[in-house]
Amino acid sequence: MRRVVVTGMGIACPLGLGVANVWKRLVEGESGIRAIRSFSVDDLAAKIAGQIPLGPKAEGKLDVGEWIPVKDHRKMDRFIQYAIVAASEAVEDSGWKPESEADRCASGVMIGSGIGGLETIYEASILVHEGRVRRLSPFFIPSALINLAAGHVSIKFGFKGPNHAVVTACATGVHAIGDASRLIGLGDADVMVAGGTEAAVNPLGIGGFCASRALSTGFNDTPTKASRPWDRDRDGFVMGEGSGVVVLEEYEHAKKRGAKIYAEVCGYGMSGDAYHITAPAEGHEGAYRAMSAALRNGRIEPDQIQYVNAHGTSTPLGDDLELAAVERLFGDAAKHVAMSSTKSATGHLLGAAGAIEAIFSVLAVRDNVALSNSFGFGGTNASILFRKAA
Repeated sequence: MRRVVVTGMGIACPLGLGVANVWKRLVEGESGIRAIRSFSVDDLAAKIAGQIPLGPKAEGKLDVGEWIPVKDHRKMDRFIQYAIVAASEAVEDSGWKPESEADRCASGVMIGSGIGGLETIYEASILVHEGRVRRLSPFFIPSALINLAAGHVSIKFGFKGPNHAVVTACATGVHAIGDASRLIGLGDADVMVAGGTEAAVNPLGIGGFCASRALSTGFNDTPTKASRPWDRDRDGFVMGEGSGVVVLEEYEHAKKRGAKIYAEVCGYGMSGDAYHITAPAEGHEGAYRAMSAALRNGRIEPDQIQYVNAHGTSTPLGDDLELAAVERLFGDAAKHVAMSSTKSATGHLLGAAGAIEAIFSVLAVRDNVALSNSFGFGGTNASILFRKAA
């Protein structure tokens, strides 16, 4: 297998836009969770979320018009817009501008989403219910389809290589980056733009997760305190939205063109619980096997790992089981590894969570290795390892 490295990163999340800006706010302990103002939450038990702050790009905020022509806005759901914003930063950061047809055909895109165009579907269903089916936009279907995030990014940059979309609930972002790295490793591409995106903060998304009693409802008056992984008062996760995208590149390809290299993807593991549609398996057996597979794939020993970015969603059951799985895997080395869940600052970005957390893990790597976990409904689990490229 060929070596794969990260040469570009881009992010749009509740802490703002831009990797440098978001990282600064994260390490300073800021939170991007606020009261929902974009629609009425009078009938909803959860009234808070992590939404991208709106405003000029120069202030680290989002004005979609600065990134996408206004005439194109109605052609794409917000989850697609977020992917374009994050991918644009990542590609620019990487400096990759293929000039030959061969290079364009060796550059691909793999961006997934857990839910996709939920807001577009919600708004279209209202039109149908009200008897205004003829008012549906001709762009309704392509605006809602999950693979259109990758499609739009591919079109924008002229990347003609593998074009794919991962859909594995909250494990989507890690699966997208891990699968894209394997495409490069196997020689199907030299460069892949990979990550996850989500925009499910709307009445249907919040209402649906409220119905399943998954969201935090006890901190509506103190939103920045709501996402509290492992805290004894945690009562559910906080919905977030945004996108994280990285540029992955074959190591020698990156070296040849003098690209800056953030880290190497050095291990990737997957598993399935085969247990329950929403609850993790007892003992979080699936998480343990995904992490074990990542270490085995990378030929990494537990005592080499410096940091674990946990899935840690702030749910009473999931947090405890993940901690137990980490302790089981690391054994005595668990005493020396740092672990945190950055969802305390961003909320849970569902299909985009693993992608932004992969970026945080890359930035956290110093001398050794960082492990990032993502687990999703349906019992799907993914773990990915990053280290400094020698």
